[in-house]
Amino acid sequence: MNNRGSIAITGVILLTSVILIGVVTTSVLSSETEEISEKDVEEILDDTLNEITTYLKITDKLGKYYGVPHQQKIEKIAIMVKPLISTDIDISELTVKLCDGNTVKILSFNGNADFIGSQSLFEHSLWDDLPEGTFGFIVTHDKDNSLVDYNIINKNTDMAYIVIKLSEELSLEKGETLIVTLFPESGIQRTIKVEAPMPMKSIISFE
Repeated sequence: MNNRGSIAITGVILLTSVILIGVVTTSVLSSETEEISEKDVEEILDDTLNEITTYLKITDKLGKYYGVPHQQKIEKIAIMVKPLISTDIDISELTVKLCDGNTVKILSFNGNADFIGSQSLFEHSLWDDLPEGTFGFIVTHDKDNSLVDYNIINKNTDMAYIVIKLSEELSLEKGETLIVTLFPESGIQRTIKVEAPMPMKSIISFE
């Protein structure tokens, strides 16, 4: 993210803080039955800033079809994430919910994060170590190895694909959809909808 973007985001955070202080102060002055202490104000501000600063931005969504013609299904999906701003985000507590309208599955991080290196994304060796009910990270940018070594994303330049093997019941045929929700340990959850397009190519980009 360039300097202008960082300055703009910092400005939003500061503006949010000012607005919250004003709202809380107004509540204190106008409330006759409930007292809000300085500690309450700090907790509200901390919670709000935490929501903003732990925001994961989704920048790419890919899938890969497998199978013979007329029976192809998307069995792997990869979702690229990065922090909105430079801050420590512990991805070891991240969970992912998958829902196709009939089945709901909750996935946890299995501790595996590795650089993509010269390997192809969907043929990376990390896919071979994804037990059912888990996901991993294939890292494309992490200068200080924070994600690979410590499960921490700490720069807004850090980028990694969340990689998920879909079970047979959740694999996607043309026209089928899947709701993917990311739940960080704290902060804002992200929900995306992926729909399987016509399998003109094996690797597809979700709109």
